[in-house]
Amino acid sequence: MVHMTARKIGVTELVLRDAHQSLMATRMAMEDMVDACEDIDQAGYWSVECWGGATFDACIRFLNEDPWKRLRTFRELMPNSRLQMLLRGQNLLGYRHYEDMVVEKFVEKSAENGMDVFRVFDALNDPRNMAKAMQAVKAVGKHAQGTICYTVSPVHTVEGYIKLAGQLLDMGAESIALKDMAALLQPQPAYDIVKGIKDTYGDVQINVHCHSTTGVTLVSLMKAIEAGADVVDSAISSMSLGPGHNPTESLVAMLEGTGYTTDLDMERLLKIRDHFAAVRPKYKEFESATLVDTDIFSSQIPGGMLSNMESQLKAQGAGDRIREVMEEVPRVKADAGQPPLVTPSSQIVGTQAVFNVLMGRYKVLTGEFADLMLGYYGECLGERNAEVVELAKAQAKKEPITDRPADHLKPEWDELVKAASNLDGYDGSEEDVLTNAMFPGVAPKFLATRDQGPKNVGKTEAQMKAEAAAKKGSPDRPGITGPVKYNVTIAGRSHSVAVEPA
Repeated sequence: MVHMTARKIGVTELVLRDAHQSLMATRMAMEDMVDACEDIDQAGYWSVECWGGATFDACIRFLNEDPWKRLRTFRELMPNSRLQMLLRGQNLLGYRHYEDMVVEKFVEKSAENGMDVFRVFDALNDPRNMAKAMQAVKAVGKHAQGTICYTVSPVHTVEGYIKLAGQLLDMGAESIALKDMAALLQPQPAYDIVKGIKDTYGDVQINVHCHSTTGVTLVSLMKAIEAGADVVDSAISSMSLGPGHNPTESLVAMLEGTGYTTDLDMERLLKIRDHFAAVRPKYKEFESATLVDTDIFSSQIPGGMLSNMESQLKAQGAGDRIREVMEEVPRVKADAGQPPLVTPSSQIVGTQAVFNVLMGRYKVLTGEFADLMLGYYGECLGERNAEVVELAKAQAKKEPITDRPADHLKPEWDELVKAASNLDGYDGSEEDVLTNAMFPGVAPKFLATRDQGPKNVGKTEAQMKAEAAAKKGSPDRPGITGPVKYNVTIAGRSHSVAVEPA
């Protein structure tokens, strides 16, 4: 029985975004989500994360689906929900910094198409890279959530994270997210950071986001709640665990008999669970094999980064050297000033570690790694290795900077409009301009083929049934409907034989 004074804990459901991003390479098609939306809308979540992160990229790269249309559809199907997205600060959803006006346009269009809560983060936790996006969110009257990317290093401390929360609040953050993308957040630091922020700044809303890869983070969520966290992130059980997130129903059950409640509608949760349990097998080929990985505590390599490095090594015929690369990653991370490993810093550090193992330490620097060393992605907490900075200067032929990277960018909106207007299939909208600005390598093909409609990269129900039937050797299996011809050689002579189906 819930005590009358139980404190309500909000829940952010991740099934429409980070759950399938983490478990099945962001491949889930919109057609496999729409039927669950009414139950999600009525279940009583604080917010529904459904856009941003890698979904935009996957929509146009693999699914031939317009991400803006996806957002409008979610808005229509979930009228009672706060829709939430993940936004990479000055990088928006791409992999470079965009000039301020582009950031303003992107936020304005996202809000117009239905977005409510913007979780704004920066891979280096550099507040200067979040300031413009946060201002833009506030300017359109939406919820700006300032984000702390959690990592572990000799320079990252509980006090440092509390100080960063203060900087985000000064920038106008309406809430603070503690984002643990690699499942490194152990129960005690979760408690200490949340309690520290509450004790220092009063009753500020704190949202906690953890992955489940290391197997400890459901306990971390409990400790964060005990320390005063207001909202926690989870994923419906049929789309949880492994490199994904903790299960929503388990969170509800964990709080039974405590002084906390989620007030979620269990009947709705079970319907959502059953919907995605039926959908998930379609995407089996994209699934990660990882269930629990405690090596991350020492390597600090998030799952998505690991698979990325493995494929880079295999492409070079050096798949057997992954262990060396995993040992090199923390060294490269230290040389770069201990950046948290999250997109795009995880890709930059990981690729440089691969180069170091294959070609010798810093014999070749990627352009992105040189930029990271020279401050063009922002500031890191740690000190950069001065020798590697010199190598970066020599290779990139430019000087290090210490001011905000976006201050070095020229206005680019007019050029982006011009670039989009020359593309086949461009519909004249600012949304199309932004799509092309984020992914200029992929957008032209997408815009030209958009009218062919979305592709579902998972298997259809008919395909799955056919496969199951084939496995059973079932007589009703589709396939052979006419005679099959074979050439048979007997005593040196070739005979054509036709076999009729049974």
